[in-house]
Amino acid sequence: MEQRLLTPGPTPLPPQVREALARPIIHHRTSQFQQVIKESEQGLKEIFQTKNDVFILASSGTGAMEAAVANLLSPGDKAITIQGGKFGERWTELCKAYKAVPIVVDVTWGKAIDPKLIAEKLAADKDIKAVFATLTETSTGVDTDIKALGEVVRNTSACLVVDAISGLGAVDIQTDNWGVDVVVSGSQKGLMLPPGLGLISVSPKAMKLVAESKSPRYYFDLKAAKKALDKTDTPWTPAIGLMIALNESINLMKKEGLQNIFKRCKLEGEAIRQAAKALGFTVFADPNCMSNAVTAINVPAGLDGELMVKTMKDKYGVTIAGGQAELKGKVFRAAHMGYINKEDIIFALSTMETVLDEMGYFTQHPDIKKGAGVSAAKKVLG
Repeated sequence: MEQRLLTPGPTPLPPQVREALARPIIHHRTSQFQQVIKESEQGLKEIFQTKNDVFILASSGTGAMEAAVANLLSPGDKAITIQGGKFGERWTELCKAYKAVPIVVDVTWGKAIDPKLIAEKLAADKDIKAVFATLTETSTGVDTDIKALGEVVRNTSACLVVDAISGLGAVDIQTDNWGVDVVVSGSQKGLMLPPGLGLISVSPKAMKLVAESKSPRYYFDLKAAKKALDKTDTPWTPAIGLMIALNESINLMKKEGLQNIFKRCKLEGEAIRQAAKALGFTVFADPNCMSNAVTAINVPAGLDGELMVKTMKDKYGVTIAGGQAELKGKVFRAAHMGYINKEDIIFALSTMETVLDEMGYFTQHPDIKKGAGVSAAKKVLG
């Protein structure tokens, strides 16, 4: 049975990446691997759209998030954490773990933060060291206006830190142009790799906080990472195979072009949303902030969304994602980033319609015809 993966991480692996992962291992303290580091560093700077250092960690994206908190803040430091979903909440949890003081700004799930709220909090408290935001909130299918947040934060003493784990390589984030001090990401989404690489870019402004931070850290010490990177090295054993495969992924992204990737992801997302509309579904996120990386669709009354997702995977080999946390059983999510292409989108929608038919959905809704979703998606995709 053919397998199709449309989850918001991990995403499918291109043939070039799979081939690279199958190559014989090499030693990491060699000039041969130094060349791999050089290529990775330069390529990531282009994808992050930055001149800042980009450190590569052998971890998941959460490891990069933890590195940001552990290196920027000291116990007792204040930081704004924007919570608009499950992953925004992770910033708050990490701040508490390192005994920093999170100033939580709750955002209704499905909505995006109003930058004016952040401006007001920064103006009211000059001691705030950082603002933690999320580019793409994977749990809700919302993209944050990072450019607007950057305009608010850049002229203050605080650093803007962005979780771009799901967004990088699918949603535009102009790190330097928009005044973003720290961007964290992971390998298993827009970068088309297996999980295992945590990535973090750090501006000179943020490095000043790193130098001042008194939080304990060892493996995630960015001062050690900086010292090693200046010698084209890593402080600890790197994920050798993943970094070699990363360069293959970067080459593919360069060939397509970042702007073309962003347009493709947006187009595929629109195809999924139009298909959902044609099938009588609604999208969870506000229309003004729907993500170009992942779409969350409301489960209509009377439909067992969890059973639909399970049947698609177990019977037909098409994997999408269910809801998380308070949205469990209420939404299902489909990704449109990385190596997911138009054919994957159409195949997944066709499978979904087959399962909906088996579940009696079209009998219950005689005004909706099987094939309507696929037809709507094809119109968008051309």
